[in-house]
Amino acid sequence: MNINPSTNLATKPHYPILDGLRGVAAIIVVTFHLTEPLGTGHLDILVNHGYLAVDFFFLLSGFVMGYAYDDRWNKMSINGFFKRRIIRLHPMVILGMTLGAVGFYFTDSTIWPLIHTVPLWKMLLVLLIGYTILPIPLSLDIRGWQEMHPMNSVGWSLFFEYIANILYAVWIRKFSKTALSILVVIAAIALAHLAITYGDVSGGWTLNAEQVRIGITRTIYPFFAGLLLSRIAKPSQIKNALLWCSLLVALVLYMPRIGGAEYLWMNGIYESVCIIIVFPFIVYIGASGILQTKSEHRICKFLGEISYPLYLVHYPLVYFYVAWISNHKGTTIVQAWPYALLILVGSIVLAYAVLKWYDEPVRKWLQKKFA
Repeated sequence: MNINPSTNLATKPHYPILDGLRGVAAIIVVTFHLTEPLGTGHLDILVNHGYLAVDFFFLLSGFVMGYAYDDRWNKMSINGFFKRRIIRLHPMVILGMTLGAVGFYFTDSTIWPLIHTVPLWKMLLVLLIGYTILPIPLSLDIRGWQEMHPMNSVGWSLFFEYIANILYAVWIRKFSKTALSILVVIAAIALAHLAITYGDVSGGWTLNAEQVRIGITRTIYPFFAGLLLSRIAKPSQIKNALLWCSLLVALVLYMPRIGGAEYLWMNGIYESVCIIIVFPFIVYIGASGILQTKSEHRICKFLGEISYPLYLVHYPLVYFYVAWISNHKGTTIVQAWPYALLILVGSIVLAYAVLKWYDEPVRKWLQKKFA
């Protein structure tokens, strides 16, 4: 998740509501992953469209990227850009993979039979590759879920986030508004075709042709639609935007599956509309919103700060939760919710601790040394 933290620029006004919305979506992602093992498939997961948070993150990333960097290229090199992005994104990648490796080593569950046969050297090799955010081939799949990043599943969206950053810096930042609009329209058509054909856009975490296509399709439209929005939008001043945008995000992501198994295309249309139309609308309203109280500022600041660490640290905890459910067949939501709540709260606390004691100090040190 891709989840791309906003860039703090002293010379520009900030969009605190967008930070807050990123945090709201990150929390919903955690609830999605906590309800996912209680379902039998895409059709009956309680937080059914939680995976669309990734597409929302991509759109936020594109918007923030354009706002933060579009007017800086006359005094910033491509190498300088990549240094900034690596410093901002990669410390948490390292920690997230490390936590995933610790969890992998201590997990005991029949749902991942390969875990008990994986030699230490192979786990360490997969971990080292994970540190680079490059995907592993299926021959190195040590968990059995065919994930690009078996140590921390959410790494797949960071991989595509990096691809979008590279495309932006090397090529697409030079596009005119017209050229960028054409790209975005083509990408929207490709996204809608994918969603309606498959019934949803869920996917992108396996290194094979089909899944890579899904990942790229899910990345290109929202990221560059966000970039286009940053160039053409003229934010106004809208009151209560944090509340209304948060409710819209929750409504979209918590919406039950539409159409069922017989009418997959109906759900595909729903997801297409959400990603192509509703998400840009939410970002525009969020960028236009004004905060009226100190408590709103504090809420947005907290949610924005924990959003990226939360995204990277929650899944290693979810692995333990999934293992527990797999070892207790027939577990219901009534039985699981206390444990799910514990994981949710624990993930938020861990994310904040990691932010203050690891992420911020490491980034500060890297900025002094390399930026």
